[in-house]
Amino acid sequence: MISYLGRVAGDAWAVCKGLWVTLKTLVKPSITVQYPTEKLTPEPMFRGVLLYDVERCTACGLCVKACPSACISVQAQVNEAGKRVPKAAWYAIDLGRCNWCRMCEESCPFKPKVVWHSVDYELCFFSREEMVRCWKPGFPLLGKVHDVRKDAFVDPPAQIVIQEVPARHDEKGPRWD
Repeated sequence: MISYLGRVAGDAWAVCKGLWVTLKTLVKPSITVQYPTEKLTPEPMFRGVLLYDVERCTACGLCVKACPSACISVQAQVNEAGKRVPKAAWYAIDLGRCNWCRMCEESCPFKPKVVWHSVDYELCFFSREEMVRCWKPGFPLLGKVHDVRKDAFVDPPAQIVIQEVPARHDEKGPRWD
């Protein structure tokens, strides 16, 4: 009988401990964000949407060589004599293959970087074709998607348009605080 009462008391104590944890979390402030109306601010080193500045790129190809998933393609412009000009004719990234490692950004020799990750996390696709972003001179920082049906480059559907140029990581000072 005494062992039975001891067991009941131990079980009651365990239930009280569990209820105490529940009551503590009940009075803590919520960390859930109502997404469309409220948005979280990502950390400065967050790896968001890849952006590319086609006007400053010399098509050196260091980002292509550094990419471990081989998702970047770049082609330099060619003049009338057939010689390579240090300007990008086009640049493409397959975001479906990208593993967001930032090796392309680290290998870029320019300051500020020509290709960099923004802190924009609102990125969605409706098809595989939309995952390939292309840049040509005059295209926006987000790039465009090639629409096969229209045989033209169109803005990515469902992508939030960035109004201002997002800061590059090397403009913020030390990387790891």
